[in-house]
Amino acid sequence: MLEQRIQQQFFESADLLYQAAENLSRPLSNAAQMLNEGITGGGRVLCCGLGLSALDAQYMAALLVGRFEQDRPGLAALALSAQAHGSTPEAALARQVQSLGHPGDLLLIFESLPAQLGHWAAVLEAAHAQDMSVIAITGSTTDELRGLLQDTDIQIRVPHSRYSRVTEAHRLLAHCLCDAVDLQLLGTGE
Repeated sequence: MLEQRIQQQFFESADLLYQAAENLSRPLSNAAQMLNEGITGGGRVLCCGLGLSALDAQYMAALLVGRFEQDRPGLAALALSAQAHGSTPEAALARQVQSLGHPGDLLLIFESLPAQLGHWAAVLEAAHAQDMSVIAITGSTTDELRGLLQDTDIQIRVPHSRYSRVTEAHRLLAHCLCDAVDLQLLGTGE
């Protein structure tokens, strides 16, 4: 019984990724183009997330500053911290975006929990006030960010309600973005 349950985890994850591939390839391509234009235009990528999604933001920033699969110069990226004395996590992120963000920079949000999406209003408002573009990598089958994102922003929404499936997909989306940025900057590397 335990082995069957474990196998079911694999099957459910694979099914989600297979089904989402076609629908997510266009927004991923657009996001990769936005990242490439921002980076080559001298902008920085400010990555952030709330709760465990902050780890995805740290991972993405590390891949951009360090490397993905090809050696290249480091790209200007940093992970923002939701920890701050005397304020909520979302207020801490908004303050960092206000302090560090500049026109031409990108805000890359990771959020796996649908219940957290409403917490992003102040952060998105701060990014838009700084003339930053936003890429929001989210989950859920509903669009809680509608009205908070601008027409030039990109949302890449993994269409699933289970946190574990969404976070698994977010790691793949980060890899897709890094691979696409490397391809645009370096070529195939083969």
